[in-house]
Amino acid sequence: MRHFVPAALALAMATLSIPAVAAGTADNITVVDPYVRMAPPGAMATAAFMVLKNSGGKDAKLVKAESGAAKVTELHTHLNEGGVMKMRQVPAIDIKAKGEAALHPGGLHVMMIDLKAPLKEGDKVAITLGFEDGSSKQIEAPVMKPMPAAAPMDHSGHKH
Repeated sequence: MRHFVPAALALAMATLSIPAVAAGTADNITVVDPYVRMAPPGAMATAAFMVLKNSGGKDAKLVKAESGAAKVTELHTHLNEGGVMKMRQVPAIDIKAKGEAALHPGGLHVMMIDLKAPLKEGDKVAITLGFEDGSSKQIEAPVMKPMPAAAPMDHSGHKH
């Protein structure tokens, strides 16, 4: 009978840990309006943008992103260094409890470097988002043409 105690204990411990592995940060994250910017012809890199909403009661950290569409996929931000905008890799993107993180042009984004094939408008790109606790969420982001910047409006003809 003694031989069964360690095996039973190991089985009980393994069973207890299953829910902790199955449920994770990814379950509390909703991805809103994801898209990948269509790169100009010949460009070998592009970026993905989205809003990450955290419905959970704890802060979350996005620590990696992966995509089969690119050889390298990294988390990036834009920084203003001496008046020059530069992209830099970041170790994580924080998503506050009951809050959100906006990944948008000129700010945080998922950088896709060394594209394996040109991306056309309407293509869908699979991206896996990885969180600090080891959980992950797979999304599909459509490829879209960059939106032109809004032209300044001329109000000089208005009478006040």
